[in-house]
Formats: sequence, C-alpha cells, structure tokens
Amino acid sequence: MGADGHAVSECMIQMGGKDIRGVLFLCAVSFALSDFKSTFQQSPSLPQVPIEVECKDRSLFISVDVPSSGVEPRFEAVDATGVYPVTGLYGAQCGYTYSIDPLLGRVALRASYFSCHTNNQNDEIFTFMFSVIIADERGGESLFNFSKACSVSPFSPREITCEENYMEVSVTTTLLFPATSSVKGFSVPQSSGAWQVTLQQDGQQSEVMSPEDAAALGYFIIITPGRLVFRTTFGQPYASVKMVSGVSVEVIQATVFFRQKWMFVMVDLVASCSLDEGSFDGYKLHWRTPAVMTPLVAPPSVLRSESINMGVNGELLDEQNFIDRGYSVTFSDGAVVCSIPFASVGGTRKSFVIDGMYHEVYAVLLTYQQNLVDQNGVDTKYSVFKQMASPAIPCILFSINQTVPEERVFTVYLGNIPFDVELMSLELNGQEFSVSTAMQMGCSISRVPQDNNTFAYILRVPFDAQFVVKQHIAESLFKYSLEIKWILNILPQMEPYYYFSSLSAVIHDVDPPIFDSMCTNNGIRFMRAYHDYDYLWDIVIGRYPLTQQLVSERGYIMSNDSNTFILDVPLFTIGYCYTNITLQQFYGSFELLSRNVKTLEIEQSSRKCCLFQTTELLVCSAEGVMTVVSDVTKAVPTADPARTTLLDTSCRPQETDESRVLFSFGLNTCGTRFQVDQQYVTYENEIIFHELFSTDSKPVITRDAAYRVTVRCIYPVRGTESLFVDRKFRAEMPGIGQIKDPNNLEYLLFSVPPQVFKPMQPQKQTVMKTYQAAPAMKPAEYVRVRPNRARQ
Repeated sequence: MGADGHAVSECMIQMGGKDIRGVLFLCAVSFALSDFKSTFQQSPSLPQVPIEVECKDRSLFISVDVPSSGVEPRFEAVDATGVYPVTGLYGAQCGYTYSIDPLLGRVALRASYFSCHTNNQNDEIFTFMFSVIIADERGGESLFNFSKACSVSPFSPREITCEENYMEVSVTTTLLFPATSSVKGFSVPQSSGAWQVTLQQDGQQSEVMSPEDAAALGYFIIITPGRLVFRTTFGQPYASVKMVSGVSVEVIQATVFFRQKWMFVMVDLVASCSLDEGSFDGYKLHWRTPAVMTPLVAPPSVLRSESINMGVNGELLDEQNFIDRGYSVTFSDGAVVCSIPFASVGGTRKSFVIDGMYHEVYAVLLTYQQNLVDQNGVDTKYSVFKQMASPAIPCILFSINQTVPEERVFTVYLGNIPFDVELMSLELNGQEFSVSTAMQMGCSISRVPQDNNTFAYILRVPFDAQFVVKQHIAESLFKYSLEIKWILNILPQMEPYYYFSSLSAVIHDVDPPIFDSMCTNNGIRFMRAYHDYDYLWDIVIGRYPLTQQLVSERGYIMSNDSNTFILDVPLFTIGYCYTNITLQQFYGSFELLSRNVKTLEIEQSSRKCCLFQTTELLVCSAEGVMTVVSDVTKAVPTADPARTTLLDTSCRPQETDESRVLFSFGLNTCGTRFQVDQQYVTYENEIIFHELFSTDSKPVITRDAAYRVTVRCIYPVRGTESLFVDRKFRAEMPGIGQIKDPNNLEYLLFSVPPQVFKPMQPQKQTVMKTYQAAPAMKPAEYVRVRPNRARQ
C-alpha cells in the first residue's frame, strides 16, 4: 500500500472502536483535505461569551458576537481524532456554513447533522463539539469550548438540503432492500477497491472512480447507521445547470455501487437546488424555486408536491404567524414564489449613512421546506436555507412648511423619519442648539407617529426669536427667514446625518422701537441703533412727540449720529415720575413711548426706573399730591425741623432729620391755597417754624412771615379737570414746583428747566380759595400707557 493508502488505513484503525456503520468515508474526507489535526487545549479561565447554540429541524445553529476588536471569531470542530479548523472550503465540504451578519454584528455557523466530526447515535442523537477562538483588541486570543447534543425527528426516506455553500442528499438504507425492514450486515467494505462512484453529467460520458478520487474532486459519500449521504459544493465539475419552470437550477447526480455478499448494490444520489438569488421590488423580498423539482427523478417516475412550509432562521412558521408577519407563498408559471415584506418580524433591519443620507438594509435567512411524493409513495423532503437581503434603500425625509404668517411663528413638519433615528440638535441660522436648549429658548418640538412605521417632528419657532433673520423690504413689509439644519443620529451606533429646511415669511408688520436705557448720576439715558423702518413710529413723551423743540423747551439732551440715537433726560425735567420718596433716596422713572404714525396708537413702552439720592425737591404729581423735601436750616439756621407744620398745623412732617423735612399732602388738604388765571392754576402752602431758639437757648414763638418757606405747584388750566366738581384732582401731566425761603426773593424751580418758566404775576381777576385739611394723598404715576402688544 502506498503512502496515501497507509494514511487511510491508519485513520480506519483509529476509528475502529466505533460502529463501523457510522463511518462514511470520514477517512477519505480527511485524506482528501489537508491535515488539520492539532492538540486540544482547554482554556484555564473562560469568561462569559455571548454564544448561542440551538438545535433546529435539520441543522445546528451557532452564533457569536463579533468582539470589539472587530476580528471575526474562528471555529474549530473537535472529535476523538483531533481538532479541525472550519475554513471556507473545508467547512463547505464537511457540511458547515459559516456566515457573517454585519447588520447584527454576529458570526453564524450552521452545521448539518451529517457533518464531519459529529457523533451520530443511530441517526437520532447528534453530538457536536466546537471551539471558538476570540481575539481581543491587543491581539491576544481566548479559546472557548462547548458541546451540544441534538435529538431530531425521524428523517424522510430521501432528504435534500440546499445550503448557501453546499447541497446534500441522503437516502435511508432501507430503500436498498425493499423486501426487508432492516439492513443488518450492511457495512463498509474493508477494501476500498470494492467501492465505485460514477459521476454523471448530461451530454458527457460518465466517469467511474474510487471514493478517494471522488473526495479529492469535492464529492463526499458517507454511510451513517441508517443512511447514505452525498454532499458537494456548488459549481463543481460534473454539475449541470438547467432551466426548470423558468428557474435556473443546479443538478448533480452520482451513482454509488458495490458488492455486498451475494448482492450488487447500486444507489442513485441526485441533488438539485434553485440558483435564484432573490429579488426586491421595493416592498418585499422574493425567492423562486420550481414547484416540482423534476430533475430529482428520471422518467417515467414523477413527483407531486404534498405540502410547502416557509419560515426564517431554520424554523417553520405556523399559519397564524405566517399571516401576522405578512409572508406569502404563491405559484407562478410552475414556480413557487416565497415573499417576505421589508422590515417584517424575523429579519434584521440595519441603518447607516451613505453620502450624508440615511439608508437601510433588511436581511433574512429564508427557510423553505417542501414535501414531495413519487408514484410509489416514497417521500422526499426538500429543504432550503437562503440568505436574502434588500439593497441599500435610501429613506428620503421631507419637510412641509406649515407656517401661518399671521401667527408670527415658523412651523415646519419633518416627516418619514425611521424608527431608529433621534433628533439630537438643531442649527438655526448657523447657531447650533440642543433640543432641550432650543425648547428653553421658546421653540416647540414635538414628535408624532406616521402610518408607515415612521414618525415626524414638528418644529415651531417664533418670528421674534433671536436667531431669526429679519429684513425690511418695503414700507411696513418685512421678510423673516430661518435656515434649519436638522442634526439626526441613527441609534444605537449614534451615526449622524443631516437634513436642511429653508423657511421664509413676508408680513405687513414691524416691531415698534425699544430703547436700551441706563441710570446716570443726574438722570437717565436712552439709546437705540437706527433702523430703516424707524420712520413708521413716533417717539412720544406723555402725549407730546419728541421733537427738537420739545427737547429745547424741556431741557433734554438729544444727540444723533448716523448709527445711534441717544437721549439724556436730566433729573427733575418734565416727564419724570417720582415714587418712594424719603429723606435719603427716591425712585425716578421716565418712559418713552412708541406710537404708530398711522394709527396714533401707543404700541411699545421703554421705561427706566433709577434710584437717586435725596437732597431737596418738590414734586407736583398729576394726581394732585405735593411732596416736598426742604432744608429749613437754610432759611432759619436755628429752626428745629420736627417743630414745623404746614398752614394747617395738624399737617406735620412725615420725616425729619437735623436740617430737612419731608411733607407729602394732597393739593386740596393741609390749608393749601390756590389761585386761577386764564392760563394756570397755582397751589400754595407754607412750611411754618413754630419754635425758634435765641442765642441764649431760650425758645421764641413767632408767626412772622420771615420765618416761613413757601411751596407752590403750578398746572396749566386746560390740563386740569374736576377741580371744583368732585374735589378730586386730575392733571394731564405733573405740575411745576416752586420753593421760596424767606432769605431768597427768587423761587427755586423743580420739574422744569429754569429757562422755560417765567414767574406768574397776580392779576386782578385772580380767585383765591382755601380748603380745610384732609388726609394726604399718596403720589402716583402720571401717564397711562396702553399695554404692550403680546408676542407669542
């Protein structure tokens, strides 16, 4: 015997302890392939690895996650003779299908129950042993061992399996001896010369060879305890490709014959598989196979289809699940068409970005099973495992501008967003905001479902948001623009992609001017940058437009340049409102109003309130309250401020310190006198010193006019109402205040620039009337302004 024969014999000897019927030229297989034997080593410490092992109808399914290193796990088959790496060609020849599912990031191995290195117990229990080698990110490798025993249902008399990388046919050995129920004594001949294999191909002469030569060509024949198995890969020599019912099929036919005692046994082993790669019509994946695979029998024998079942991942579906998932099996021109809807349950859906656009792939492992019966009633089970996938399908988003300009809010609808996509942030006119930040800034973002297992986002952005671009294009005509960059992420890999929406709206409306303001040492300053549409508005103080004449009359200071408007309003000029007056401080506020030049309606207010230090003042409010703070020691150095009163001696100071007094009283109270002429109403009262002290510290009581301080409030007659009717005072604006002390013949002026007030000269027709004391009125603001128009 040569070296090759010696190797085969040695292999037979090593397996001599097993049932000889369980050996189907495993030695010939090992001899035909490279020697993959290696020493089996158990890993000393094995961490948990996500390995899933499951017994299916006609094969073992194994899946392992691809590690973070990205290196694909490797499998090794283990039996009593050694360890055999499952490589591509070796795996196909031995009944292993190794595949990578990039959508799930897993590696799968499917092993036929008649695969090499599988322990077969009477074709009922099959035990597998495998090792998985996992590489880590540092290049190190870990070995994980596992075994699995599968108990399967009885096989049909003939079974044909079409896998991704091989086809396999097995027949029960009872078919070799129809007259008996068993084939005891049927065994592999000790001499390989007794075996012969004939490979047949249409149109060519059959070739007879030994099993070893057939194995060297990629054709393997195995005898199990009760079956004869033939397996080969696709595209081998002697294979034929035929058209059956419009479907391309590959056919391989082998005849095995040998002598068994007084009998000459010949067995035809025929396998035929559909070569249809599947198709996708935009909605469903379709796969076709002949309704009856006629090459499986030679005329005049015929086959008829008894049943067809379909499923995924090695499992057939019951009728209800079949309907619920939308699967279908139809017949067309003698072919069976299996259809699986895109994204249906049972497959894998994966999203990714190509050229900045969302794409999606759907993949599924179709499991097809058909039972065929010949005219003698012999069953044939035809099983197919077919991996199908859709092309990369772009999911095109769309946006709808739902803006209603009158609402002054941009509203945009972004639809057709896949289920595994999330909005991460928004870029609004070049400024990026997270979703939460955008909502805090006044934007509204909502997510709504759609009918096709997608959803939509609805974004609402107010026109007056700080990032909206506003452009004046004509009188009272403005264009608002918003460029949106939707930043979306695919989950869970957080892969970003983008969508752009462009919105604009033209409305006949503008925002009235709003001024910036600041407090100064002696007044308030208002500022504002000029805009093209400022001519649409008048700036008003009270009811008077702000003109150069008004500025000059009232003592305001207005400066203009080409870019900015500045108005300085000195304290005590007309237009101030004073509140919370004490001897130490008071609040002065001033208001600029924006008035529409066409409607004359006040539509905006710019009001500033500042805190000032109190020295001396006299405030004549529009509500008819006089508030005076005066240093009485300037008039009478020896005066005691706490001993002063008004004309009505019951009206005493509200506050005093060492030198000053604070009185606040209604103009119709505390003995106030008034006089009226054709132009003005003048209210007058006096601060009286009741107790003076001489140089020898003895108090002196006097009512001499030289020891009195006169205070006045002067109002225009036409701006004063209800003076004599209901005794309630109302004026359009505050009055002008005067203080005269006995040592100064001139009046001190308040609430008006000195250059615009001329002291009144009493006239003959003057009427004087004095009122009894009444409770003092509190000061209040003098201008009523229409509320600002609400902005949504």
